[in-house]
Amino acid sequence: MSGGLAVAGMPLGSPGMEMGDQAQPYQVIAFGEAGRSVFNSYN
Repeated sequence: MSGGLAVAGMPLGSPGMEMGDQAQPYQVIAFGEAGRSVFNSYN
């Protein structure tokens, strides 16, 4: 069994992409054998 989490496009404000108080909304996607789904959303 394998799976993981992903964030597409490296949006501002996501971990490692901080730029002061600038941020873009993004979704964290969980994926695995059962498919994929939204794990969490950040605005």
